[in-house]
Amino acid sequence: MMRKIFLMILAIAISKLANAQQDSQFTQYVFNGLHINPAYAGYKEDLYLQSFIRSQWVGVKGAPRSLSISGDAATNSGNVGLGLIVSSDQLGAQSNLSTYANYAYKIRVGYDEESRLSFGLAAGFMQLGLNGDKLSGIEADDPSLIGNSQTRILPDARFGVFYSNPKYFAGFSVTNLLARYADRNNTSNLMVPVPQPHFYLTAGALLPLSDGLVLKPTFLLKDDIKGPTSLDVNSFFLLNEKVWLGAFYRTSITLYEKDNLQKNLTKKNAFGAMFELFVSENFRVGYSCDFALNALRGYNFGSHEISAGIYINTQNQLKRGRQLRCYDF
Repeated sequence: MMRKIFLMILAIAISKLANAQQDSQFTQYVFNGLHINPAYAGYKEDLYLQSFIRSQWVGVKGAPRSLSISGDAATNSGNVGLGLIVSSDQLGAQSNLSTYANYAYKIRVGYDEESRLSFGLAAGFMQLGLNGDKLSGIEADDPSLIGNSQTRILPDARFGVFYSNPKYFAGFSVTNLLARYADRNNTSNLMVPVPQPHFYLTAGALLPLSDGLVLKPTFLLKDDIKGPTSLDVNSFFLLNEKVWLGAFYRTSITLYEKDNLQKNLTKKNAFGAMFELFVSENFRVGYSCDFALNALRGYNFGSHEISAGIYINTQNQLKRGRQLRCYDF
């Protein structure tokens, strides 16, 4: 009985959190920065296709499920990057289907021109939905529940800056820039929540330790003004330019006071492990598993994520194998 009560409260909490941390949660963003920053478009230079599928909090009814498919490539001698992302998210009765076209312009800096400063912009649409058939009230005939499905389509944009050289990288990006403003004049009684702007700050370095062994520490800071600020700390080892092995820790931090948040919220969030394998020069696969450290830890079987990526145009294959792969952010 207590378990059912807890899961019911958890379902309510998930619906409340949807008004704050609404962007998809991908652990393996470290293998393709395009998912959080449009300025990353074309970084791998060749045409690169990748997909993510994530099942969060396995065992909890209505828990988030996410799918993302992306493709990007470089043109104009590598100075321009183009990309496309299609994502689908399901959180209980809520759904989000979005499509973004990405454009990045790169400026090569430094005497050897190996450093690149990139500015990116993404534009697209999101289709937001709420399935009333999946909602159930604590009390019978709850008047606040809808009995049908609701959808709305809104234009949106993203912006990002990304800097990299063979030794380290840093990036800053903002998502959900237009959706809430496009919906400002909406006078209908639709209950579909509109995502709020999210801010991402990431950085990392590559530290050769020995022949065939490279260490890659990274971090990602996420904030959406209303919800808790999240910090991911990651550490990876690259073995013989074939396998990435790593672990991460995710927690909440206090950058500034937010009056709408409870003062006693648990900061510990999750920890986990991930790996990526270069099956061949053109194909790579990855897997990660997250384990909750908060009150959810006894009520789910972890969060699982699988990724697969393939290079289509291999004109830079030799260069990538000898140089870019080792510094593939």
